[in-house]
Amino acid sequence: MATRAKQILVSAEPSELKVAILEEGRLCEIYVERKGRRPLAGNIYKGKVENVLPGMEAAFVDIGLEKNGFLYVEEVMVHEDPDKRPKKITQMLRSGQEILVQIVKDPMGSKGARLTTQLSIPGHFLVYVPDGDGVGVSRRLDEEERQRLRQICREMKVKKAGLIVRTAAEEASKQELVNDLKFLEKMWQMVKGREKNSKAPSLLYSEMEVSLKVMRDVFNETHEQVLVDSQKEYDKIRSFLKKTSPELVDRVERYQGNKPLMETYGVEEEMKKSLGKRVDLPSGGYLVIEATEAMTIIDVNTGRYVGRTRLEDTIVKTNIEACKEVVRQLRLRDIGGIIIIDFIDMARPRNRQQVLETLDRELETDRTKTYIVELSPLGLVEMTRQNVTEGLRGILTKTCPTCGGEGVIVSEETMAIDIERRLRRLAATSSSEAFLVEVHPKVAAMLIGQGGAKLKELEEETHKYFSFEGLDTIPIDTFQLTAEGSREAIQRASLPVAEGDEVRLRIEEPHMYNPADAIAKIDGYVVSINGASNLVGEDRKVRIDSVTRTCAYGTIVDEEQPGATEEKEEEPDGIEVPKREWRK
Repeated sequence: MATRAKQILVSAEPSELKVAILEEGRLCEIYVERKGRRPLAGNIYKGKVENVLPGMEAAFVDIGLEKNGFLYVEEVMVHEDPDKRPKKITQMLRSGQEILVQIVKDPMGSKGARLTTQLSIPGHFLVYVPDGDGVGVSRRLDEEERQRLRQICREMKVKKAGLIVRTAAEEASKQELVNDLKFLEKMWQMVKGREKNSKAPSLLYSEMEVSLKVMRDVFNETHEQVLVDSQKEYDKIRSFLKKTSPELVDRVERYQGNKPLMETYGVEEEMKKSLGKRVDLPSGGYLVIEATEAMTIIDVNTGRYVGRTRLEDTIVKTNIEACKEVVRQLRLRDIGGIIIIDFIDMARPRNRQQVLETLDRELETDRTKTYIVELSPLGLVEMTRQNVTEGLRGILTKTCPTCGGEGVIVSEETMAIDIERRLRRLAATSSSEAFLVEVHPKVAAMLIGQGGAKLKELEEETHKYFSFEGLDTIPIDTFQLTAEGSREAIQRASLPVAEGDEVRLRIEEPHMYNPADAIAKIDGYVVSINGASNLVGEDRKVRIDSVTRTCAYGTIVDEEQPGATEEKEEEPDGIEVPKREWRK
């Protein structure tokens, strides 16, 4: 399948909308929007100041979300002379005051949305700034084009508002800019009208859904194709572009392939990879990406790449490859905040400079604001990237309930020692004679020990009876005391079978020490089956010959030949069902 220089893929499903941006056939950015969980950045609200905190020079504003938004003093806009701007938050806001605010950063974790009163509404070519002044032009454009666009904006004589000219406005005509401005002014009048007729907290302006937002902010002449797998989204995108960029409408195509769009272009696979820590580089090196609450750390390693000449050349090549992949991963994962990149240390200053220049050049492809400082003597690059959303990991994953996000859990041995300590304490304070404890099978094996030696030692020391029931459904770092009482009662409660029972079991694996025998399990309880090594993987009826606390012993029961009539019992509604295989 031939790849294009730049493509945009749009996949719409009932519960999810995905937009992928590919460069040279590789996924560089992915936007995922789920029903009831749209990004909030850009939304404008009529909010109510809940409380003003002089010590933090900030205020919390109720905008109707689960958590109040956070408004810092520097984000509070005043309409008076900037030179006379009050310096304290208490001089600008008061509790109960109603104000217009815009979300600049989505709620993340335990933190509410970050707010500003400096409102802006983006269009295709312009950003309209109500109550602002002046004209700003994208620095990505050359100086001559910037001057041309600035002059056009001055000629439009916008009243009581400022304008920011976007990179997409390059070579745009005056009429195109005028049309964009009219659309934005209409949007602002709509917001003002809603403000008059609503009470705080209320939503006044909502950002476009992600497919149209990408068409507005990203799609331009450098993209050769937009592929859409939904007729509804296809019609919506073409209708939007006819109003904003009619020259690009013909580049939007309806995907007709048999396989899902995102699967065809490898997007699903790349998304799964982006959740992992390790990212391989072309020559054999790799990155390790570790996210913490305060920052993201990216470590560069040579891996199996050893080069062909000098060590320094090997290191430089790995670092150059890492620069390109680091920026791709920043965009793909939408990593924000403080980022530390640990490049492999280089001896020569010119090599260090080459790596830094490569990183700067690659960051030019990133539309999100970044700031980078010099490469330190230790080979560390410290940078920041604007943090707007929770990123791909925040959308696709949740915190592991077992490790709590730590990425590690205690070992079986550590847990067994802790349980043993608690059971000693329990035995010393309880009047019960015996206890039934549910644990993970691996922890149970540790507590029982080889041949039951550890369990015997514990019981002799405490003068109590303990039965451990191994359950795969229990996490390794958890145990449950499910019953206590007399020895006889616990024995009856802890054993899933009794001598003489006949049960149908799946024979799972050969016996470790007796090659002729095999093993089956009942909720983690081991049943050793005599002479069944050639029946692994089959379901057979087994007679229980003897039972111990840790396992049972049984033999295969001869069953009727195939074709024999199976005794059935009839349900009241006339449905016949086989008799239960489990019986005493």
